[in-house]
Amino acid sequence: MNIHISDTALTWFKDEVGLKPGSYVRFYPMIYGNSPVQENFSLGFSIEDPVDAIASTEVAGIQFYAEETDVWYFNGHDLYVKYNEAMDEVEYDYKLPK
Repeated sequence: MNIHISDTALTWFKDEVGLKPGSYVRFYPMIYGNSPVQENFSLGFSIEDPVDAIASTEVAGIQFYAEETDVWYFNGHDLYVKYNEAMDEVEYDYKLPK
């Protein structure tokens, strides 16, 4: 599993969440909503240090990751984090690796 953060999503995280180099962003499943990879679950994020990261990427000194205990949610898909200008929020896309 790989995590991809668009430049515009990175800017959103810096501006709206106040992230700076050295910050950690965890992506995790939430028990409500729906996603293309899991019914009855959606994806959320929190600002916290990793315990047992299974996938991570560092962009501008900020570490974005998912924990080993949450890998089931992604169902083998890579995570693409993008910025939705109309909604002024980040959105998630899931793609199977090639």
